[in-house]
Amino acid sequence: MTNKPRKNWYAVLQNYIFPLILLLYPLRHVCIGLDLRDTGYNYANLRYMGLDNMDPMWMFSTYLANVVGHFLTMLPGGHTLLGLNIYTAFSVSGMALLGYYFCVRKLDMPSSLAFLGEFVAISLCWAPTAVMYHYLTYVLFLVGAVLMYQGLVKEKPKLLVLAGVALGSNIFVRFPNLTEAALIVALWGYGIFKRKKPIQVAKETGFCLLGYVGAVAIFLGYISLRYGFSYYTDAIASLFGMTQTATDYKATSMLSGIFTWYTKNLYWVIRIAFFMVLGIAVAIPFPKKFRKIKAVAAVICAIAAIVWLYSRKFCSLEFDTYASMLLPAILFLMLTLFICLVQIVRRGATPEERLLAMVVAIIVFFTSIGSNNGLYPSINNLFLAAPYVFWMVWRFCRYSAEKTAVVLFPAKAVCVAFLCVFLFQSIGFGTGFVFVESKGAKNTDTKIENNDILKGIYMSAERAGWLSTITDYVEKNGLKGKEVILYGDIPGMSFYLDMPSAFNPWSDLASYSFSSMEAAMAELETEIVGGGEYPVVLLDKAVWEKDVEDPKMDLITAYMDEYEYILTFENDKFALYEAEKRNYD
Repeated sequence: MTNKPRKNWYAVLQNYIFPLILLLYPLRHVCIGLDLRDTGYNYANLRYMGLDNMDPMWMFSTYLANVVGHFLTMLPGGHTLLGLNIYTAFSVSGMALLGYYFCVRKLDMPSSLAFLGEFVAISLCWAPTAVMYHYLTYVLFLVGAVLMYQGLVKEKPKLLVLAGVALGSNIFVRFPNLTEAALIVALWGYGIFKRKKPIQVAKETGFCLLGYVGAVAIFLGYISLRYGFSYYTDAIASLFGMTQTATDYKATSMLSGIFTWYTKNLYWVIRIAFFMVLGIAVAIPFPKKFRKIKAVAAVICAIAAIVWLYSRKFCSLEFDTYASMLLPAILFLMLTLFICLVQIVRRGATPEERLLAMVVAIIVFFTSIGSNNGLYPSINNLFLAAPYVFWMVWRFCRYSAEKTAVVLFPAKAVCVAFLCVFLFQSIGFGTGFVFVESKGAKNTDTKIENNDILKGIYMSAERAGWLSTITDYVEKNGLKGKEVILYGDIPGMSFYLDMPSAFNPWSDLASYSFSSMEAAMAELETEIVGGGEYPVVLLDKAVWEKDVEDPKMDLITAYMDEYEYILTFENDKFALYEAEKRNYD
């Protein structure tokens, strides 16, 4: 009778409270921060999806993300920043809930550990949810991994086909997701550990490929029928060609960046291992009967490790910056890969345990492939890895062996100490960081009321001043809905002012080549000669006034000179130019 209330409370936590928190926690920052770059850029592309207002390379290389995002803009409130923030945040909620239920119901993981892992995974989602090609990638990668695991363990070919569909579809979310096909290695590995016949492994591979190729064929066929096959192939060719100007997108640069981050952080691994060895060395001289003394010695060494890490500026306590979580998160990735390796080679591990370890390792490693952001994408995608690591460490701490007790207890103590640091920093980052211009938002205490798209959004007083005055001008002069040429890391202004871009809203990106912009400008001039409207030109004054060589800016300047543009509005941030002819009147 005494345990019944406790079980009831735990059931309520497991079935209602934990899922509700995971559903709502991603919404914590939806009304905070105005980002002129990434967030607004992605929303502009979703709102004005199409070849008239987007770079074809970007449209087709992230096609499915754009389609899904465009659908969201047509939902109630989807035309506003707050509405889209809410809708896209649910992609994070969905991953957290999928990870939670998979871990609890299929892996028999303690629900408290699964919840804690998902809570940390949400906290480490540093990228704005506006970047649909990020989050839809993670959703389909996770779905594919879960379906493959279940299909193999439960021997259900239909699930393997669906896993292939998820991974094949992901190519059209972001073309570099081709690398996620590496999950097939887990299928082959499971076949080896399960001692399956080669023909059975070949059949399972065939089921996955059937779904994969089928999804690719359907999407490619649809794009070809609607736009023409050459549009897609030309866009992908441009994607490979952009590495000439954006060298950080080269395969060698991306891979070297990933490994460089890991090797640099060996500095911290070695020093944390020192405290572990110190604990072992202190414990060895004492006989077995002094177990409590050995335990105390190990705990002291673990606490010393924490003190040393903070004294050496391992991580910052300013939770609105990446520095608060970056190094702990990278070490967590390294710990994840180490645990996966141990599980794969450990004598006595079941084929299912090895399969899960392979799946987690592949997600952690391959999520960052195709990005120029180092290990940041992997940090953003811990919805299976985080609960898995907490579970494995929990099992390790519960394991006891008399012969290795001297070695294991200090290792357990130091491992738990690091996870405590990781948890504290991650949750602090999750509650304190809001993405704005690749940094953390600050002083977000002001709203503006004259812009329908930005209603309900808190930003700094300075940004509120910028947006309020230019919104007034756009509204009073009938510029809303008119095309705009943007330059100066302000692509979000297309969405915030409800002005579709004349071509690529972020034309100053290195990945958007000068030749592409030159061609777009030439096409624009042809339209003007044929009677088309003169677009508005909106510049960041800091870029306009900067005395540096900028061929793209020179292209815009020459265009404005040719068609007699004049300055009609400016504030501390923006300069807006219109053609004197104003043929949009």
